[in-house]
Amino acid sequence: MRKLLFIGFIALGALVGLFSAAMDGWGTRVVMIGIGMLFGTAIGGALTRIGGRARTSKQDVDPIPGMGVTSEDLAANYWRDKGHPPFMKPSEGDLNPNKSGTHDDLV
Repeated sequence: MRKLLFIGFIALGALVGLFSAAMDGWGTRVVMIGIGMLFGTAIGGALTRIGGRARTSKQDVDPIPGMGVTSEDLAANYWRDKGHPPFMKPSEGDLNPNKSGTHDDLV
C-alpha cells in the first residue's frame, strides 16, 4: 500500500509538471515533468516513510549491560554507591561525618 501511494505521488508530480508547461514546447514539458517527478518522489518518500533511517533501540546502542553509565545501572547500584556516580565516589573519610580526618581524636 505504501509503494502504491509512493508511485501515486510520483505520478502526481509528473502531472503537475505537465500542466505547468502545457503551452510550451515538448522539451520544456519533458524537463518540467522530470522536475515534477523529482519533487513527487521527495514528498512521497517523506510521507510514506520509504527510504528512512532504521530506528535503533536502546538495547542496540548499549549492548553491554552493567557498565555503570546507564540510568538503569545507576538506579540498581544507588545504595551500594551511596548516590554517587561511578568513579566519582569520595574517599571514606569524606563520607563518614564522625571521623574528622585528623589524629587529634587519639589524644
